[in-house]
Amino acid sequence: MNTTFSLPEDTPLGAWVFQLVAVDADGDQLTYGMRGAEAYYFSVNDSTGNVTLKQTVDYEKTKLIRVEATVHDQTNAQVITKLLIVVKDRNDNMPVFVNEPYMTDVLENTTVGSAIYTVLAKDEDTGSAGQVSYTIEEVIPNNEMNYQLFFILFNGTVVLNGSLSYNNKSTFYRIKIRAMDGGGLWNGVMVHQNNTAYLSVTVVDVADLDPQFLGEPYVGSVPENCPLGTPVLTVLAIDRDKEVNDVIFYSIIGASNLFSINSTTGIIAVSGNLDREGVPGEEVQLQVEAREKNLNIYQQVAQVITTVTIQVTDLNDNIPQFFSCEYPACNFTDSPVSNFSGQIEEHASPRTPVTSLSIVAYDPDKGPNGTFRLSLRGPDAFAFSVTPQQIVNVGTVQVLVSNSSVLDYEKIPDHSVTVEIIANDTGRTTDCCSFATITIHLLDINDHRPEFNQSEYKLHVLEKSPPGTIVASDITATDPDSGIYGEITYSLLPESIRSTFVVNATSGEILVANGSELDWGPVYYATLLAVDGDGLSGSTQLEITVIDINNNPPIVTGSYNVFTQEGQNISVRIQATDKDDPVTNNSRLIFEIMPGSFSRNFTIDPNTGELRSRGPLDREAIPKELAGNVVVTVLVHDLGIPQLNTTVNVTIVVEDKNDNAPRFNSSLYVFSVQEGLQGISVGDVEATDADQTEINYRISFRIESSAGSNNFLILSRSLGTGWYQGNLRLDPDIALDYDRLQQKVFNLTVQAENSDFGGAVDVATALVQVQVLDVNDEPPNIVPSPPSDIRVLENVTLHEWVATLQATDVDTNHSLVFQELGIACFHSSANVGDVCRDWFHLEPNGSLVVNSWGIDYEICDLVELKLRVKDEFTEVGDPCSRNETLRIIIGDVNDNPPWFLPDANTFVVIPEITVVDLQVAVVRATDADSGENRVITFAISSVVFIPDNGPNQVFENLFKVVTMAEKDLYVGSIQVASNLDGSLKGQYQLKVEAEDGGTPSLSNSTFLDIFTVDKSYRVGLQFDTALPEVQANLNQIKVALTMATKSTIYVASIKPLENSSPSKSNRANGKMLMEAYFVYSNGTALKYENVITLIQSNTEALTQLLSLGLSTIGPVDGGEPNTEKELIGIIAGLAGAVLLILIIMIVTLMSIRKSYVRKLKALKALKVASDVSVSAPQQGPAIPGTNKYNTEGANPILGFSLDPSAPLDFEDTTSYDAVSLNSLDENTVDAPANSSDTPIKLGRAETRWRENGWEEPLKAALVSRFHDLDGKPQQLGLPSQKCLSFDNPALDTTDL
Repeated sequence: MNTTFSLPEDTPLGAWVFQLVAVDADGDQLTYGMRGAEAYYFSVNDSTGNVTLKQTVDYEKTKLIRVEATVHDQTNAQVITKLLIVVKDRNDNMPVFVNEPYMTDVLENTTVGSAIYTVLAKDEDTGSAGQVSYTIEEVIPNNEMNYQLFFILFNGTVVLNGSLSYNNKSTFYRIKIRAMDGGGLWNGVMVHQNNTAYLSVTVVDVADLDPQFLGEPYVGSVPENCPLGTPVLTVLAIDRDKEVNDVIFYSIIGASNLFSINSTTGIIAVSGNLDREGVPGEEVQLQVEAREKNLNIYQQVAQVITTVTIQVTDLNDNIPQFFSCEYPACNFTDSPVSNFSGQIEEHASPRTPVTSLSIVAYDPDKGPNGTFRLSLRGPDAFAFSVTPQQIVNVGTVQVLVSNSSVLDYEKIPDHSVTVEIIANDTGRTTDCCSFATITIHLLDINDHRPEFNQSEYKLHVLEKSPPGTIVASDITATDPDSGIYGEITYSLLPESIRSTFVVNATSGEILVANGSELDWGPVYYATLLAVDGDGLSGSTQLEITVIDINNNPPIVTGSYNVFTQEGQNISVRIQATDKDDPVTNNSRLIFEIMPGSFSRNFTIDPNTGELRSRGPLDREAIPKELAGNVVVTVLVHDLGIPQLNTTVNVTIVVEDKNDNAPRFNSSLYVFSVQEGLQGISVGDVEATDADQTEINYRISFRIESSAGSNNFLILSRSLGTGWYQGNLRLDPDIALDYDRLQQKVFNLTVQAENSDFGGAVDVATALVQVQVLDVNDEPPNIVPSPPSDIRVLENVTLHEWVATLQATDVDTNHSLVFQELGIACFHSSANVGDVCRDWFHLEPNGSLVVNSWGIDYEICDLVELKLRVKDEFTEVGDPCSRNETLRIIIGDVNDNPPWFLPDANTFVVIPEITVVDLQVAVVRATDADSGENRVITFAISSVVFIPDNGPNQVFENLFKVVTMAEKDLYVGSIQVASNLDGSLKGQYQLKVEAEDGGTPSLSNSTFLDIFTVDKSYRVGLQFDTALPEVQANLNQIKVALTMATKSTIYVASIKPLENSSPSKSNRANGKMLMEAYFVYSNGTALKYENVITLIQSNTEALTQLLSLGLSTIGPVDGGEPNTEKELIGIIAGLAGAVLLILIIMIVTLMSIRKSYVRKLKALKALKVASDVSVSAPQQGPAIPGTNKYNTEGANPILGFSLDPSAPLDFEDTTSYDAVSLNSLDENTVDAPANSSDTPIKLGRAETRWRENGWEEPLKAALVSRFHDLDGKPQQLGLPSQKCLSFDNPALDTTDL
């Protein structure tokens, strides 16, 4: 029968869907039915099998309906078949718009073609019925222009098709959008479903217009001198972009020191000192700009400009001020003047105006505010008057003389008087006045004659005074008049005196006349006349005396040259005379030695002129260029005023003596010479001799004999007078080798000698150190060679010092620089490229430092650094060492936690066959670290059982894990630690921790699922072979079973069927029952029905299993015993036991022998019945005769009573023995006599039983219980037969 049907979702209720059809070989009346969680959709006619729709279906909610169809014939067990009804989709859903309502804002300057919104409609139907398309039905405001303003794409995106304008067009649009599917069947007709939605589009204003001033024009007024901050008026501008309404900022264009504007409020206020008089035209015009805060859409400043006029009103805020000008040509913007100056002649007539005054008084205020009065004050104010006395706004001011008697030029000390003019603004109570100081200078008239202080003066003049010599400068006449009236002119009388003396006509100084030669002795007389500018004169008498002066210098007689040997004293007298009067100081002489090179070596008597040396003279103290000549200059002067003098040179010639030994310039000379050179100059020594003649200062050099002195020569040569050089040189036949020399420094003693040819030899010595210099001609070496390995941990910090490499150079003068040549990176001895290229940096000094954060042992564990060292001072040969390889071993640190390897296996545990230490699962983990850091230890941190139904359960110590190493991996063997509960159905979830051995340790965890297979999946397989043969063929049996079922076979036990066999013949045949589980890798298990089906569907496997003795497959009861029922059974058994004991006591004597025989056979049966499980130990031996049934005829295997009267073919004839033994062996089923069931033939039929018409009891019992759904007995055979099934609930695995 077909098990899959289709059902369109638009099928009406009551409509026929399909028909259930079953065939019964017996032709019995069949009854159909349907069951399952979703069977409510259908109604089944139990007689015809027609299925009609009872409940409407919806494809979008239910796509598959699973039910079970049942059929039975009132005799046999019902047959159940699983049906699958596939619901087919129909176009029953309209598109549904999601995320409504649809609203969007669009800028008015959005470009045409821009997407403004995307709507989405979903249709739950499939195929074309679920494909949605969109159209625009209407645009409100509804007109043709607006309808063309938008269009919609296939994906629901609404696109702008025209331009928007907030100010000139609509600011809101409502778009009606229709969504329609692609059409589909509904009740057999092609239909299209649609739906509508509205999109609200709000046009957003953008900044594209300049602001606008409101209330123009702007005119205001403000009084002058108002306080700063006084508001004048307010300007207001608005943003013409209504929705933008940008912030407006105000400013005044151009500099304005009088007014300011608030940038946000537009209030114009006074910001400077406001003076009407200083404002041209009495008003101010401002250019005010209004500017929006943000740039407009064109990225330009949105602004507008207006003109604001402000008038300034007058206040009486000014006092009168004085200006120096000629009205009306006055500039009152200049600063006022408070000081004026004028003049008038002394003794001028009254009402005479003071001249040279230009005074104008001015008050800038208007009308009465500009009226003021004038007056005078001060000590001299009574001598003058002012006019006019009152001025309106502006007027010229004059000062007139009123009292001329007090204006006397000679009596007023400074010839001027001062008055102060007061300008009083009577309209002001405070700060009403201003003041001007008038200084009036008096003009002099000639009313006095010149006068001398004395009538006679006595004067003196030196003889030989040159012309122009001032004889007297303090003789003057005075005239109190001023100007030309006070200017005096001087002259000498009589005229004859003027050839000897003259007078300065202006100053009155008496001078020696030109051409006059005055001699001391005579006295001169003259009259000095003084005349003023107006001809008035005065005079005084002069007496002039000539005085003698010192005018003759001393005169030295003779010349002075003295010869002497060095080491002697000298003495010489200087002779001099003076022509001046000997009785005066003018002729008295004094001797002095003039400062000079040798003046300190001599003394002279100041009065007698005797010159002496201070000690013996030394030729060597005299500079050589003087050749022994010493010159001393002697000064001779008189004591006159001024002093007169003369000088004379005294020459002293000192002859040389050989009285000085040679002297080296230094007591120690240090030279150096490079190795390997021959005959080169080592250095020069110098010596001098202070003697000044060649015979006395000649010097020769020689080397004293000492260690190594034979390697050197010295040559002498003259460098100058008394100055000789000794050139020290290597012997031309000798080359010094620095590396072979034991002595690196030679200490030589050099002698300097001179001889006076017959006299004593003077010798000087000097120490010369000659250091042999090493030439850098050897290459450097890295030590040790090769360099020692360096170990670096991978977690070393950046710029951390790692090591310092060492290098040596036998040359003394070297500069070693380390050079990095290359780098190689290895991991586990394999080259990994240049991953470590930047990990380390080699400094020139050999320091190795960390240069990267990325050092990782897991990437590279060995860095080989190619390097060398270079001597930068190498002069000869190769400057570099040989190339070396530095091995940097990267040390592992515990920086990687363990990680579990993925495992696709599914782990299953069968509690029944599970024993302690049995491995049930495996985890594998690895660690990228090394050594102890990668050693992994597994542990189970939690065990949670997740049942198929019910809450989770937490267990402890149920499983354990054993850690094992396997190459580069660590394996955790999950083993059973204690007995598992076989009644639990579900899965164990284990949390397995993996922890490495590092310090500190790192860990990781994973969850492991172990599925349980409970006893309900245990399958019994009966073999007609003995236990040893089954055990020997076990692997072949499992291979055949795996071939058929594609599952893993777990054998729980192999038991002989002797316990249930009443005859010895069957025990001899070795009937065996194998209990096994069939489990797939995903944790699911097969039940016996599935096993039978799969085996029968695989002919090859079935044939092989039959050849191995398989005869029967059936279920095994895996249920737990009912304690309550067991207790009732025990009580009933005890009651029966009491009755049985009474019967036994009656027949004890009759059956004692037979009873002993029975017990012996029972023990034998116990021994034979003991069996051993293949994969797990038995829960306990099944002891015959110890079941819960205690009546005779009870079978411990089948669990129901047998007919004790049936012959069981035992050797013994006693009926009681036969009945008793039935509980230990095979027996027959007490089946009804009229039963039509035919017993199943399992395996080979016993010939003897066929001949006697009697079947083996256990087989007969099984036949009566095991029938298929058609009520027909089944026998294993080829797949052409129907499936074998066991549906007797009385037979369970516990009984088996």
